[in-house]
Amino acid sequence: MYWKKLKVWEKAHELVLSIYQVVAKFPVKERYALSDQLKRAAYSVPANIVEGHARKTPKEFMQFLYQSRGSLEEVRYFLLLSKDLLYLDADVYNELELESVAINKMLNSLINSIKRRI
Repeated sequence: MYWKKLKVWEKAHELVLSIYQVVAKFPVKERYALSDQLKRAAYSVPANIVEGHARKTPKEFMQFLYQSRGSLEEVRYFLLLSKDLLYLDADVYNELELESVAINKMLNSLINSIKRRI
């Protein structure tokens, strides 16, 4: 299976692209602070899926999926913080939160699928 065919990777990649668009509108003072942290956490989600998929065993893949899920939770917190600091419109926040929840469910499903196989 090729990682680009994984729906969870595709959705995580789309979330990264959305986040890059959003943080471009953050105040300049946040360029090396919150916006950087948010982008790093965001691209870590699909990057861990890719790296885990390249590993030799399902158990290793699952470990990277757990890391991906942890990064996703960081993203969710940074989005909430951005909204509370008024850098992010509530509607945009809600849309990104819904996308994050969907990705989280997909990660959980993939993890559970791998657990059943090993």
